[in-house]
Amino acid sequence: MFDTLSERLNTALDGVRGSGTLTEDQVKKVTREIRLALLEADVNYGVVKEFVSNVRERATGAEVSKALSPGQQVVKIVNEELARLMGGSAHKLSFASRPPTVVMLAGLNGHGKTTAAGKLALFVRKLGKQPFMVACDTYRPAAVEQLQQIGREINVPVYAEGVEPAPEEIAERGIRAARDGGYDFVIIDTAGRQVVDLEMMEELKRVRKAARPHSVLLVLDVVTGQNAVEVAQAFQEYADFDGMILTKLDGDARGGAALSVVSVTGRPIKFASEGEKMSEFDYFYPDRMAGRILGMGDVLTLIEKAEQQVDKAEAEKQGKKLMAGKLTFEDFLEQMQMVKRMGPLSGLLGMIPGLNKQLQGVEIDDRVLNRVEAMITSMTPEERRNPKLLQNQSRVRRIARGSGSSPQEVQKLIKQFNQMQKMMRQMGKGRGMPRLPFRTG
Repeated sequence: MFDTLSERLNTALDGVRGSGTLTEDQVKKVTREIRLALLEADVNYGVVKEFVSNVRERATGAEVSKALSPGQQVVKIVNEELARLMGGSAHKLSFASRPPTVVMLAGLNGHGKTTAAGKLALFVRKLGKQPFMVACDTYRPAAVEQLQQIGREINVPVYAEGVEPAPEEIAERGIRAARDGGYDFVIIDTAGRQVVDLEMMEELKRVRKAARPHSVLLVLDVVTGQNAVEVAQAFQEYADFDGMILTKLDGDARGGAALSVVSVTGRPIKFASEGEKMSEFDYFYPDRMAGRILGMGDVLTLIEKAEQQVDKAEAEKQGKKLMAGKLTFEDFLEQMQMVKRMGPLSGLLGMIPGLNKQLQGVEIDDRVLNRVEAMITSMTPEERRNPKLLQNQSRVRRIARGSGSSPQEVQKLIKQFNQMQKMMRQMGKGRGMPRLPFRTG
């Protein structure tokens, strides 16, 4: 989402990164370019004005670090101000001392509110909670059905009474049912509208009064740009939410909403929803997001994603096999599937420091992994365990037919796999990194 902004900001900062000294003219030039980059990204004008003023004041002020050059200091200031703009630090959930904890979701139709309810349920279950969802959107029958479908998909119970009863009554009875069933985390999905209107706001007030939630989270679709900021302002006036969930952070939006809503509303972004998978949902970390925008990567999030998918003992075992050049296609398939579970490949690579800039203009197609996976799964278990069998051309042709590939594509995969094995064996013997057996550019 922040690709264009990231490129513009890094271009603006390139002129000062290596500077041993920093003149007032340089500061004016870089802050002018930062201002243009933020405005092009659809950031609220008032927010941009304050941001640029803070950067200029700090860059020309008395801030001095012996460890950093003046140019590096400017980059540090921009990074810190970006993080502050998005809330400074992560704002995590607080839980009721006497369960259940009740969280009410609010938002317009189409912003991903019902899906966010399911993602939040899955998220808190990983924290050891027992989630329970309540369908209070009596405005759209399809919303009740959607929540029930999500509940079945993630194995979380959903309390629903259709669309006839008053939503505040459904909320009250749903919370009681959760408490009686021993569930300690209740998520209330409320009704939305196409636009903010008084009827919806009055309904939210009634549901809030009946449910007495510990937290009200506003779900915002960042793809809608400044409209999302206007929606947040309207809900703040009526619903008094205490945090936000930003959806579609993996989309093509310019990023202005994510950089504006905290300053405009005074409320923190608590969660970020990226991708369509129910597991692609996490706390929002402003400092990490700032690092990603400036091409500094996000190693902590990458490590956390890996830890969720990787068994440490198994990883050590696989690492030893890799360095010995004994990795099989079976091992390779397992590792590929683990990477796919961690999220889109472009997002993962963008978290590695320095790679974000290197990958600009490079199209990373996640379907490549799917094609490789299709070829490997078309091999027999014996072939996956013993790649030498794949020297037989009839086997190659059979794998190609089974995976919808050409024999040349299968042979290319086998060749690259063998080259990787050879390279890792040489490294394992302490010979260092050999020359790559193929050209990279």
